[in-house]
Amino acid sequence: MDAPREIHLPVAGLTRLTTLDFPEHLAGVIFLQGCPLACGYCHNPQMLAPRRGEAAEWASVRDFLMARRGLLEGVVFSGGEPVMHRDLPAAVREVKALGFAVGLHTAGAYPHRLATLLPTLDWVGLDVKGEASRVEAIVGRPGIAPRLAQSLDVMLESGVAFECRTTLHGRDFSLADVERLALTLAERGVRHYALQLARHNQCLDPRYAAPVPDGLSRVDLEALVARLAPRFETLELRH
Repeated sequence: MDAPREIHLPVAGLTRLTTLDFPEHLAGVIFLQGCPLACGYCHNPQMLAPRRGEAAEWASVRDFLMARRGLLEGVVFSGGEPVMHRDLPAAVREVKALGFAVGLHTAGAYPHRLATLLPTLDWVGLDVKGEASRVEAIVGRPGIAPRLAQSLDVMLESGVAFECRTTLHGRDFSLADVERLALTLAERGVRHYALQLARHNQCLDPRYAAPVPDGLSRVDLEALVARLAPRFETLELRH
């Protein structure tokens, strides 16, 4: 058998077992370094700067996965933004060849690459950062809104299982903003949606490190989720 080709991915971390990151699968999660966005609430700012991975990084992950065949059901590529890396498709093919289902966490910054990758994926978690009119302020990247919107279009047309999820911080959202975004996604045809409150530790922007007075509360969000739940197959408020 030919030796596996060299794959260069900047591996920033590995979760060996999770039941939370890939619905209905016992999975491992591979975190890749680098993200083109600069969300103020980002609690992994050390992962934003991109770099080229060494071949040994993916080789180590490959060895781990080979040893977990029959124990894990799936593998999720996360980040950072995994789709920014050109060797991701080759890594996905290797993971599929090992017998794992493959999931992806993405913010949708690279819609054309996402569309090319979709035939090899079993599930996608798509971050929806906010409404089109405000999303560029939230992600700190002028001009990117059309690309993020296109990735949602790609997912809706793909037939691949996916969920949308939004991280909420009182600096970016009011309760009315959250409701409007959720209703827009439901009207577009999104069937699975998750909301989560941003963490206040280790934020990229220090202004996000403190809760906003009179900002979003879990109690109000729980009430909103209960009211909007009939619009989706699943609507969750996550910790």
